[in-house]
Amino acid sequence: MRQWRRELSALMFAGLSAVVLASCAGDTDPEPAPPSDSAVPSVSAPAVSPSPGGEVATVNPVSEIATAPDGEIDVYDAPDGTVTTTIHAADVLTAPDQTPLVFLVKEREGDWIEVYLPIVPNGSTGWVPADAVEVGSTSFRIEVSLDDFTLTVYQGAEVVLTSDVGVGRDDRPTPGGVYYVRELLQPPTDDGPYGPYAYGLSGYQPVLDEFNGGDPIIGIHGTNDPDSIGSYVSSGCIRLPNDVITQLVTEVGIPLGTPVTITGSAEPASA
Repeated sequence: MRQWRRELSALMFAGLSAVVLASCAGDTDPEPAPPSDSAVPSVSAPAVSPSPGGEVATVNPVSEIATAPDGEIDVYDAPDGTVTTTIHAADVLTAPDQTPLVFLVKEREGDWIEVYLPIVPNGSTGWVPADAVEVGSTSFRIEVSLDDFTLTVYQGAEVVLTSDVGVGRDDRPTPGGVYYVRELLQPPTDDGPYGPYAYGLSGYQPVLDEFNGGDPIIGIHGTNDPDSIGSYVSSGCIRLPNDVITQLVTEVGIPLGTPVTITGSAEPASA
């Protein structure tokens, strides 16, 4: 059994309050979010592979992932520029003491790295010093088609998983764009609105300013309503059948930082 699977099992906690990813409800919203000190801790995801010599392979699609080892990092507006914000794990992660603070790399320029940021507005990027992060790589990527209600997982050029999904309804659409997996959570029961697992993404629901007292984060998760798969039903999250999200976590094992590209209709309905 892989080391990451042993780590995953060791970090599963039972009897905790249900995780609430903002924007995951359907026609009726779930109960209000629990207090922050009772939030479900993250589940260990596989580590990214070291990036040899800082170079990205070109044979198969490979993405670089930057990890801030101290759980916070200053973000600059340009290489050798001005600090515009400081990202703290405690502000963007459910279990900052257990989950590394990761960023999907967009590009490099000398000793600087441009990364996608898990902040509003969606698609925000910033620059960090290369020596302030640890850089690894992954050949996994996830593509979601809102028009076709499908999610496809690639490893390099190979399709390793595909499934129908439920997506955001017209008044609370799933936003298109480039995101990445920021954390992996496990609700205390498999039969709740998020199923057995939930990936928190770096994006936010574009219509809601908040959700049950928290940020309107979008995610990929299971569901207790299998009939909702294949329809516009959620408040922005992407719903997978429970057996598929379980396969994605326990068999495929995508690492934190894996890129997620969402395409298709994402505009709210006209008034």
